[in-house]
Amino acid sequence: MQAIDSVAEREALPGLRERKKQRTRNALTRCALDLFARQGYDGTTVDEIAEAADVSQRTFFRYFANKEEVALALQEAEEEVAFASLASRPPHEPPLTALCNAAVDSRRSIGATIEAVVPLGLYLSTQRMIESTPQLLAARLRRLAALEERFAAEIARREGLDPATDPRPRVLVAACSGVMRAASRVWGEDEEADLDGLMRLITTYLEQIGPALAEGWRAAPAP
Repeated sequence: MQAIDSVAEREALPGLRERKKQRTRNALTRCALDLFARQGYDGTTVDEIAEAADVSQRTFFRYFANKEEVALALQEAEEEVAFASLASRPPHEPPLTALCNAAVDSRRSIGATIEAVVPLGLYLSTQRMIESTPQLLAARLRRLAALEERFAAEIARREGLDPATDPRPRVLVAACSGVMRAASRVWGEDEEADLDGLMRLITTYLEQIGPALAEGWRAAPAP
């Protein structure tokens, strides 16, 4: 019986380690974003973040390469949820439908991921900080460009296309990405915004992709 218990304990250790690592990562993220909100991004040091999380500077650098990386930690989580949502869409869905459904599904599930780390209000203030900090905004756009490439490759794989010779996957992904960014920016400007409001806004914006690409925007002249 003792041998069985020892094996069970050994098998449980990796899971325990991963949960502990995730708790530490979440604590560092939460403390960093709280300090950024109170002191500003430039006014906060790595040492202050580590101290607030009750870890050493060395521990901070085991999880994040720098302040920029911890500032964008929630974006990284959002990206993984979004890509997993696209990868799980049924193969019969057309590309635009799959992208739109993945966007909505990922936003439905990301709320719990965010709120497991930080309150929604802090998440909102972080989005505004990123938009108003050139270094962070540039880093966010670089990450989005990389994510768009992953999405385009996945759409191409689903459709049996070669993205090196067929531009349609990249064009479609770029259009959807722009729509998502526009909706998120409008949502972030609302001091009373909540995740349900973001869902409604994203859905409304995505529904406009087809009509927006059609010709004939000009209103009919008044009689």
